[in-house]
Amino acid sequence: MKPRIAVLGCGYWGSNHIRTLKSLGVLHAVSDANLARAEGFASEQNCLAVSPDDLFTHSDVDAIVMALPPQFHAALSIKAVENGKDLLVEKPIALTVPDAERAVEAARAAGRVFMVGHVLRFHPAFEMLKTLIDDGELGEVKYIHSHRLGLGKFHTENDALWDLAPHDLSMILAITGTEPTEIRGEGAALLDHLSDFAHLHMRFPGGLRSHLFTSRLNPYRERRLTVVGTKAMAVFDDVEPWERKLAVYRHAVWQDSGHWAFTQNEPSYVPVEEGMPLTRELEHFISCIQTRAKPRTDGEEAVRVLKILTAGTVLHD
Repeated sequence: MKPRIAVLGCGYWGSNHIRTLKSLGVLHAVSDANLARAEGFASEQNCLAVSPDDLFTHSDVDAIVMALPPQFHAALSIKAVENGKDLLVEKPIALTVPDAERAVEAARAAGRVFMVGHVLRFHPAFEMLKTLIDDGELGEVKYIHSHRLGLGKFHTENDALWDLAPHDLSMILAITGTEPTEIRGEGAALLDHLSDFAHLHMRFPGGLRSHLFTSRLNPYRERRLTVVGTKAMAVFDDVEPWERKLAVYRHAVWQDSGHWAFTQNEPSYVPVEEGMPLTRELEHFISCIQTRAKPRTDGEEAVRVLKILTAGTVLHD
């Protein structure tokens, strides 16, 4: 049977969840502190509007997708799982590591699915990139860098690092299969006390290194993940059209008579099946509810991401 899912939080990203869950035939209810907003979506999508106070004990709701300001995620996640609801929480799942760990432990104790909205892990281009890496097409991965730049959005609680970096950190952790041993962050706050630019530098076991650059005050949009291996380099560029989203560069570098030489080759574009990452993410959530399987982006991974964000945060006066 298909689960009956409610969306808590009818803002920008919550509205995307609402429409996608409706298209998948599992949207049962919507909920928001602004009841009129929830009722508007309920009328549009032909589902129930439920107040947040009543949602967690609603007997017809099997699971909740939570898309709230992050300061509310941890406490309400615990409330949801303790009332028997499976859960998908948008990133970040909390503002502190202890709060995140309490939410994850509550879900484990209650035997509930706890999934985190690291949506780019479900992007077909990233899934293909991960396959190439696992199959050895790039050789040994030596360096990973990610750039996520643009203008806005501006939040009162999240800086550029906490808002933009979780997706990239999730992808980097999936590639490395381990946590960094060293983390160093640099940030710059121009508008207020929250960083509008942030750099994160990481070192992983075995010598692999990575850096991440995020900005919400950039004049152009960039969504690029680059993986440098000993045999080839690959770039996942989500700004490019589908036929060019995943490029592999088979450059060659060698030493000749004590000097470094190289050949630079044109990229080969890897065919990628088109598909909406959010749809694929929610299909995975539905499958985990039905099979009780562990989600690809589970709570433990979200805690690892929060630990990196915390270690890399730069405080400003």
